Amino acid sequence: MDHIHAVLDSLLPVVLLLLFGVIAAVACRAARLSPIVGYLALGILLHASGVDGASATIALLAELGVVFLLFDIGLHFSLNHLREQARDIFGFGPVQVALGALGLGLGGLILGLAPLPAFLLGATLALSSTAVVAGLLAQRRQQNCPVGLTATAILIFQDVAAIFLLIIVNAIGGESGPMAPQLFLAVVKAAAAFGVAFALARLVVRPLFDLIARTDNAEVFTASALLVALAASWATGSIGLSLTLGGFLGGMIIAETPYRPIIQAETKPFRNLLLSFFFISVGLSLDLNALSQNWLAILGVTIALIAIKIVTNGVSSLIFRWSIPGSTQLGFLLAQGSEFAFVILSMPTMRLLIGDRAAAIIISAVALSLALTPAIAKLGRKLAGKMRARRAARQERELLQSELAAPVLIIGMGRVGRTVADALSEFDIGYAAIEADQKTFADANADGYEVLFGDAADPRIWEPLNVRERKIVVITTPDLQISRELTPLAALAFPHIKRFTLAANEAEHAAFAAIGLLPVIDASTPPGLDLAVALLVELGIDRAAAEAWALEHEARARESVVAAEAAE
Repeated sequence: MDHIHAVLDSLLPVVLLLLFGVIAAVACRAARLSPIVGYLALGILLHASGVDGASATIALLAELGVVFLLFDIGLHFSLNHLREQARDIFGFGPVQVALGALGLGLGGLILGLAPLPAFLLGATLALSSTAVVAGLLAQRRQQNCPVGLTATAILIFQDVAAIFLLIIVNAIGGESGPMAPQLFLAVVKAAAAFGVAFALARLVVRPLFDLIARTDNAEVFTASALLVALAASWATGSIGLSLTLGGFLGGMIIAETPYRPIIQAETKPFRNLLLSFFFISVGLSLDLNALSQNWLAILGVTIALIAIKIVTNGVSSLIFRWSIPGSTQLGFLLAQGSEFAFVILSMPTMRLLIGDRAAAIIISAVALSLALTPAIAKLGRKLAGKMRARRAARQERELLQSELAAPVLIIGMGRVGRTVADALSEFDIGYAAIEADQKTFADANADGYEVLFGDAADPRIWEPLNVRERKIVVITTPDLQISRELTPLAALAFPHIKRFTLAANEAEHAAFAAIGLLPVIDASTPPGLDLAVALLVELGIDRAAAEAWALEHEARARESVVAAEAAE
């Protein structure tokens, strides 16, 4: 009986966490807040109710949550991804983190921290939330726009930088002695671990999963993924590195195999469930008295954190020759704290360096910044849109009167228009774009596309648009009745122009072709890829190169959707 009572006592906190965790997640989704905020609030409420946040069961589940977060990040860190976005990952990313660490570290010095904890804290707070930002990008369909691609690359670097921050904090908290040798040894061990991971990916894991695939058993895939994640974590922990580094390496090993999508799908429930335990445990560890007594300090730290990150993110963007509107949008998008701040600030070493009261205040400020992220990112997007609109107004006359007009005019800058614009930009082909819907126009401008406002169905606007100088007009949102009325007039005025349009089916294709348009049936995902390939071929681009771009664009869009779903 004593054994049963002991089991029940250990199980009760888990049952309560699961029950209230579901309630918190549903409530946050209804309020359009990040579930992270709800889990933190739930932890605080449970702590106030007397639930023991220091129990071994909760601590183990919380640790596994962080391991699987890093495992999922590792699943996206393949060598191909590394090569494609190397400039942003290894150039933009380090500059952004360094400037953020410098700005926030100076803030820590001003508040009285010693140099080491001040800049270590600054580096921790310079990181942004992968889960929250990825969700926003997916919700707003910005994964493949310039801002979305660069933000994703920066987050990849930040995720790796966070691992080394964990290594540094562990080294500082190790045995007494000179710190430099400890840090050097930790870095050497980490480098060796990365090398072993790549070797295992090629020599062991790929053949193992080939063998498992022949069994056609999804449960075996799940068990094998858990085995890789936990075994890698155990291995890195055994040599003095963090368990989380092992989780990342385990994911990276599988990322080098063709089985990454199925592994990601199989492990997503484990990651989300266990990660919720971590955030709840953070809330359980907060000092409620300190929170009630320091609410003003929490608000001040939150404002300072967001303001400093907006400035340092914007400066790093300008260094890489981003426009002021683009720098503004990116700065606001990445202005929140990171999930890793909860991990690092919960470590005994960091609490010893900055104090329990300061750690509680900063953790609360990071949680508040996550809750405010959707509103802050929306504000940054609106500001960027207004800046671009003013700049477009100044440049419109020069653009329209230019002797060397862009060869392509895109009518409509929704999803299809954006895809066509991305294809033309990839092959350095100039284009002009026009959009009649105010919201679509504002969103496209805010996301970095150069778009003019107006209705191309009005013949009076054709001369200001310099249509005569174009070679091709692309109609991305065609209306058959309007096309029947305008095509004869357009063909008479501009007989040299080829007019491409989108067709939903064979009947539409025949109808558009009958009036002199060049219709393309587009069944691609994201929409517009088939139209973009046909356009590129018409402009002289090799079909193989155009189709290769389309496949890469499609894969990137699919990865963005999967990442966003995993982040929810």
